[in-house]
Amino acid sequence: MLIYSAVLAAAFILWAGLHSLLASLPAKALARRLFGPAADRWYRPAYSGFALLSLLPLLWLAYTSPDASLYSVPAPWRWVMRVGQLLAAAGFAVAGWQMSGLRFIGLTSLLRPEPAGPAQLQTTGLYRCMRHPIYTFSMLFLWLNPDMTVNRLLLTALVSLYFYLGSIHEERRLVAEFGAAYQQYQRQVPRFLPRFGCPKLQHIHPQPGA
Repeated sequence: MLIYSAVLAAAFILWAGLHSLLASLPAKALARRLFGPAADRWYRPAYSGFALLSLLPLLWLAYTSPDASLYSVPAPWRWVMRVGQLLAAAGFAVAGWQMSGLRFIGLTSLLRPEPAGPAQLQTTGLYRCMRHPIYTFSMLFLWLNPDMTVNRLLLTALVSLYFYLGSIHEERRLVAEFGAAYQQYQRQVPRFLPRFGCPKLQHIHPQPGA
């Protein structure tokens, strides 16, 4: 069992490292040098498609490797957890919509022949309460699974760690893109867990930085 867990962890770390590398600004700059202006239109959808397709072998490995049950929450609490998962999935969908889901996965650049214009800093809706609601609701969905196995726990822990480290990497990119506006946003809004009530944001101008 231990060797299969190690292989699964190594496969996820490899996927996460490649995913983060391709999302970096140097990778995007290299694509522009190699492919010219077309890279701005095709990079994001190609990246999203690759991330999804490369995840499928990892999921296959997780569900075909030997596994063992850790716990199974009985009714009625399992249904409470299932409802929590549904709410987390709804929150994920809302956060993606507020981020402009088509633009997030890169389809806007393909559907519109003209340039989409500069990116805008999203600070409204759920993003007024937490800086990474998509990560928050994803982690809630995973941890609220009432049927936990060794493989699921391993992947859930690794995904949660990846989301935390990924948020640091992503925010460095956002600071580079939006400058002082994003730094002000960081000071006012928590990373994952909202405070009681959502703050009224002050002095944030959602325009790209230098």
